[in-house]
Amino acid sequence: MQDFHYKALPIDVYFGQGKSAQVQDILLEYGYRQVLILTTPGQKEAGELLSKKLGQISVGVYPHAVMHVPVEVADKAVEFAKNNDIDCCLALGGGSTIGLAKAIALKTNLPIVAIPTTYAGSEMTPIYGMTENNLKTTGKDTYVLPKVVIYDPELNLTLPAQISACSGMNAMAHAVEALYAENKNPIISLMAVESIKSLKAALPAIAQDLTNIEARQQATYGAWLAGVCLGSVGMAIHHKICHTLGGSFNLPHAQAHAITLAYSVHYNRHADNEAMQRLAEVLQVSSREDVGLAIYRLNESLGIKLALKDIGLPKDGPAKVARIVCDSPYYNPRDYNYKELKILLDKAYAGLPPA
Repeated sequence: MQDFHYKALPIDVYFGQGKSAQVQDILLEYGYRQVLILTTPGQKEAGELLSKKLGQISVGVYPHAVMHVPVEVADKAVEFAKNNDIDCCLALGGGSTIGLAKAIALKTNLPIVAIPTTYAGSEMTPIYGMTENNLKTTGKDTYVLPKVVIYDPELNLTLPAQISACSGMNAMAHAVEALYAENKNPIISLMAVESIKSLKAALPAIAQDLTNIEARQQATYGAWLAGVCLGSVGMAIHHKICHTLGGSFNLPHAQAHAITLAYSVHYNRHADNEAMQRLAEVLQVSSREDVGLAIYRLNESLGIKLALKDIGLPKDGPAKVARIVCDSPYYNPRDYNYKELKILLDKAYAGLPPA
């Protein structure tokens, strides 16, 4: 076994059906008494309901989170937080809302409590990202790591089938890339395999019945593990591609991850023998040659849109994405090859199988 370094993330996690009902007690236990609730515009009503439950410890709802955390949106939120007597940001939502909370924490050191309503996984990481001039940049800082995360599968029951599926595949992407990360370790690899296994089992059941609470709980568990993977080790080519699709073309985050995963995995199929063998086993295919196709077929079975063109990528997008990725690469277990990447991104643009 190779030498490795493993550092556990200091997050207090509450997991279980109905756990969100305990949020006021949890906040008071931590001494938070001036709590600002962050949401997207679409979840403003849910935020207001939560504000009523919190009573006097809520200072209101800030419903302005949007995808990819544009710098100008982050600056306004930071200014609002500085001008009000706030001792905690409570992020109710997915990656966009938690991302905005992180932008505030980065500039103010305000603690974050996260109540995820999707499977994005951002709540488990010290990673933040913001978009400026059509480029998304990421960083890492312990100040943006939520202090408390409350997982309640009941909050996912209202997620539509398409969003549930894409958000779940987004989570799976974190676990997949953790298997071949530069700083991978056996503990995180165990979590990654368990995450992929759980999501692969849960997502088809959710697609068949959105109210299946057991499947929702299993998906939430898988997403939690995937988030730990994302926060504990580095990512690779898949995340570089998706950050480019989001930052440069404003494509929806979860959908971009869901579509692209099959192609990035296919690109790396010969790069890390151990990782790809484990991935082939958990995806129940006979060869690492088939791992990308297995993910493509899973997307197909979940009713996910298969083509990047259908979620907004222009015709010249594949060439531009391949060039940006190759010019400013993340770590990857194999070298970046512009020609091969463009061919795969052309397939992803059209929704064709990776192999």
